[in-house]
Amino acid sequence: MKKRKWLATLRKLNGLTQHQIAKKAYLDRSYYAQIENGIKHPSTEIAKKLAEVLGFHYSIFELEASPFSVALENSPMIIAHCDKEVRYTWIFNPHQDFDMAASIGKTDTEIRDNEGTRALEEMKREVIATEQTMRKEIAFPMAVGKVSYDVFCHPLYNENNELIGAASASTAIHVPTEN
Repeated sequence: MKKRKWLATLRKLNGLTQHQIAKKAYLDRSYYAQIENGIKHPSTEIAKKLAEVLGFHYSIFELEASPFSVALENSPMIIAHCDKEVRYTWIFNPHQDFDMAASIGKTDTEIRDNEGTRALEEMKREVIATEQTMRKEIAFPMAVGKVSYDVFCHPLYNENNELIGAASASTAIHVPTEN
């Protein structure tokens, strides 16, 4: 299992220590550290507690443990969660131009400001504001050229059916070929 850099980044963005997270989630600090370091996989109950403390959706841990994650890693699909302020809480399989851990806690335009990231951020804001699912094609300027994605975005709710952000799945539909 890989170290969960996204989890450590979220903890630090919230200004919390491992001890404080563990205390809020009713865990031993060393057990939380093992989760953060990728040594242990939390049960669904513990994943839900951590998600509540840090403001993300617990399904992230389920995807990590899923055999589908291997297939997704080798696909042209990016899956992401963001909070209500459209700041990333998790990204799976980002484009090679992006560093997943460095993206946590930032909006699309804070990562890179261009017409594609502005369109994606606007889409997420609309999904959160209306609580309606949206789908659109968005093109992003990348190192390889303009890459187009079919982006599907829907509201993200916690266990109490409270809106906590948005989830998106983006599939590359046009990637420039090398000559």
